Amino acid sequence: MPLHVIQRGNNRTSIFRSPSDFKCFRAILFEASRRYHCPIHVYVLMTNHVHLLTTPEDEQGPARMMQAVGRQFTYYVNARYARTGTLWEGRYRSSLVHTERYLLTCSRYIELNPVRAGMTNDPGQYPWSSYRYNALGIPDRLITPHALYRELGIRLADRLAAYRSLFEDALAPQELDAIRRAINSGDLLSDDDFRPSVEATLQRSLTRRPHGGDRRSSAFQASKSPTVARSSHAFQAF
Repeated sequence: MPLHVIQRGNNRTSIFRSPSDFKCFRAILFEASRRYHCPIHVYVLMTNHVHLLTTPEDEQGPARMMQAVGRQFTYYVNARYARTGTLWEGRYRSSLVHTERYLLTCSRYIELNPVRAGMTNDPGQYPWSSYRYNALGIPDRLITPHALYRELGIRLADRLAAYRSLFEDALAPQELDAIRRAINSGDLLSDDDFRPSVEATLQRSLTRRPHGGDRRSSAFQASKSPTVARSSHAFQAF
């Protein structure tokens, strides 16, 4: 399944200060995505955070990819700007994405980040996202098109036109809320009727358990089971 990944700068401060920084990050991500078998379908590099949409071929791939990218880019930034210390706000966040229902919606969400941030009125004018590849056909070696994107048209021109048409209407508020809730909680981005099949595959519930002071609560105790405990790492690996 596709995975929506977000990584923020420490204290949400800028991680990119110049065009060279964006280019360096993209080059590092390109190498890491291939080394760890995480093809990138959609991305946007904002000044203080990044969004990726990838379909990992290995359950450990995303963690290894993001660790490699984070380490190498931090080394680059610290050397370039004579700084020390961490660059990132802890571990990346991620959510699984139901392909048929939400993949293209999540793509729009990611590529419209510069528009929502007031940086541009046209996503095609922002140079650090996959929109120019997916909608305009401008080459970008980082991108591996998803099968659902290819189904938008037999010819390249048809796919580009169909993809651009998706951006004619704004994302509905409920779609924005669903994507944000999923990525902030590490939950599955899907309709409710799809959740049981994913839980059956993972052999665990995707509902977040009470924690901290709630661990003695009846809700927490009821949520604990041998099956959940055994397979708890299956979803976390993504």
